[in-house]
Amino acid sequence: TSEFIKASVHSLLEHLTLGSVLASLIVLLFIRNWRAVIIASLAIPTSIIATFTLMRYMDFTLNNMTLLALTLAVGIVIDDAIIVLENIFRYMEEKGVERKRASIEATKEIGLAVMATTLSLVIIFLPIAFMTGYAKRYVNAFGWTMAMAILVSLLVSFTLTPMLSSRFLKVRAADSEHGSRHSRFFHWIEEHYIRWLKWSLAHRWAFVAVYVLVLSSTFILYPLVGRDWIPADDQAELNSQVTLPEGTSLERAIEMAKDITPKIEALPGVEFVNPSAQANPSRVRFYIKLVDRSQRAKSHEQIAGDIRGILSNYRNITYNVRLPSTLGGESWFPIRAVIRGPDLYKLLEISKQAADRMKQFPGLVDVNPTLNLSSPELQVKVDRQRAADLGVRMGDIATTVRLMYSGQDEISLFKEGSEQYPVTMMLLPHQRDNADVLAALMVPSARIGQVRLENVAAIQRGAGPAFLQRYNREFQVSVGGNLAPGTPLDQAAAFTRRALREMQLPPGYNFVFSGQVRQLEETTTNMLLAMALASIFMYMVLAAQFESFSNPFIILLTLPLSIPFALLSLWMTGRSLSLWSSLGVFLLLGIVKKNGILQVDYTNRLRHEGVPLYDAIIEANRVRLRPILMTTFSIIAGLIPVAVGIGAGSEQRASIAVTIIGGQSLCLILTLLVVPVAYAWMAEWKRPAWATFRWGRLREAAARRFGFFS
Repeated sequence: TSEFIKASVHSLLEHLTLGSVLASLIVLLFIRNWRAVIIASLAIPTSIIATFTLMRYMDFTLNNMTLLALTLAVGIVIDDAIIVLENIFRYMEEKGVERKRASIEATKEIGLAVMATTLSLVIIFLPIAFMTGYAKRYVNAFGWTMAMAILVSLLVSFTLTPMLSSRFLKVRAADSEHGSRHSRFFHWIEEHYIRWLKWSLAHRWAFVAVYVLVLSSTFILYPLVGRDWIPADDQAELNSQVTLPEGTSLERAIEMAKDITPKIEALPGVEFVNPSAQANPSRVRFYIKLVDRSQRAKSHEQIAGDIRGILSNYRNITYNVRLPSTLGGESWFPIRAVIRGPDLYKLLEISKQAADRMKQFPGLVDVNPTLNLSSPELQVKVDRQRAADLGVRMGDIATTVRLMYSGQDEISLFKEGSEQYPVTMMLLPHQRDNADVLAALMVPSARIGQVRLENVAAIQRGAGPAFLQRYNREFQVSVGGNLAPGTPLDQAAAFTRRALREMQLPPGYNFVFSGQVRQLEETTTNMLLAMALASIFMYMVLAAQFESFSNPFIILLTLPLSIPFALLSLWMTGRSLSLWSSLGVFLLLGIVKKNGILQVDYTNRLRHEGVPLYDAIIEANRVRLRPILMTTFSIIAGLIPVAVGIGAGSEQRASIAVTIIGGQSLCLILTLLVVPVAYAWMAEWKRPAWATFRWGRLREAAARRFGFFS
């Protein structure tokens, strides 16, 4: 509803503000310099406000998806500023360089790493922005907004951050008792990290075993984490539909609604109930408004179960209770199996068997087939042989009956002045239910002009479907059901698929899934493809930045670690792998490799200066430990308000935040060790000439051999 959307947007704005404050405080925790905190913090509002301009150019609005992207970007846009600022701070603190020269030299030194981290993160949104399918309408704006915010933050880190540092940053001497690097807190972390790093370098095979073990846990964790399309948010409202037997009068439907309404309103947590009956009086819908979640003890799913308990006491009705979805999807049933075949009555038999089997699964409720042969009707059964003898065509019979019963065919025009009015014809209401009137209709005959309908067909009363569904010239009927609380969509779909296959449908009959199941399968395929493309794009960007084939491989070794840790986070918090948490895994792929870029870049720099391999690895990882911890914890701090799950729409957004926080926290431990171990191994491994590729060497070789680039 509009109220829920407004509340959700307001909640996101609160999370955006609080996340910005928490991310900024991380700088104070590690550097303990208020000037540095202010300089780094300015990157957040500057990047966000500049992104608004780009969003206006792209015709994006401030909605749930774009605001979610900006909220998640809070901890990321400050990263580049933190990395640049920390390096400037280190130059002034450890080397005693004055602030203007430190701003220039430190930014120049760290520039390649910052550009590589940002561009390789932005490039992952390219597959998301151009994703196809149902999820495209949501993730498209999300991907573009994130990419624009991160690109603006790169510009801010190379311009605003060095400029402010050169004018306002003041740093105490490193030997001061208040020196930030040698604070007890950070010194303890640094000391233990170097100890573990040396152990890992000395016991590489043991560390490889740990790495493989962590990756293998993916196959254990994945079945434990269910898959859903979109988590259900408590929007303080429910919708229910009660279907009475076909032919029920409007008076009977109103009487039923009046009997059900006060019973639902008597439930604790229900504010009011609004029943309605539309064109078909056999279907009564109830809009159930709940009090705010903070004012009731039961969740919307528990109240939905209580409503089902009330409706189950009524005979000869079918019912369902729906939890509304913010992003839409299937109208009533998350699980909907569509069965197709040539014979309508055989489909009815199959659909009833399928519904009975689906009801055996405790995770499915409100299971009912859509086809119900209970609508009273007059049936015309044509004697084809007699009709052929009298020269009566089937099409003429159908046209005559439709003309008299539908009232939709225009038979003439009535002119009055300059105006023309279409003339339609149909039987009077009391005639349309009279079998004798139907039998007396005259139909064209090629032999005797006209014959009564009863001469070529038998007229009888019977029961049939209220409507027919066809697909590709076949009848189809749907069997749908809602999910019980705590049941993942993929488990219910797997049970339904297995149950229908065990029925061994007759030849000519088949089934497919529609609704949320199809959306889930489509989104899963698109996400896997997008992740594969994003990994390739990241490798290409890093290869161009480092002018190396091996360095990107070392950095991207951290990517597989993000998947088991993300699944572990979801499993520990009792969440499923949905569209939101999949986006969290996707973002995690781009974030975790930022640490590796900082490590590899500075190690290369030290080795270029002549530092031995082992010493370069130890020193580079010691120096880059602080910015790695600062950027990691700033991302986590920025997402804490979202992960806590307070406010409208928080249940959905919390999935993506929990995935990133858990995955980033757990990945940090192994990432700090995987990259240096892999770097040492790669450097010591005697590779063939093609394994290390540098553009400078190519130009020199081409100039010597062919005269190119000379």
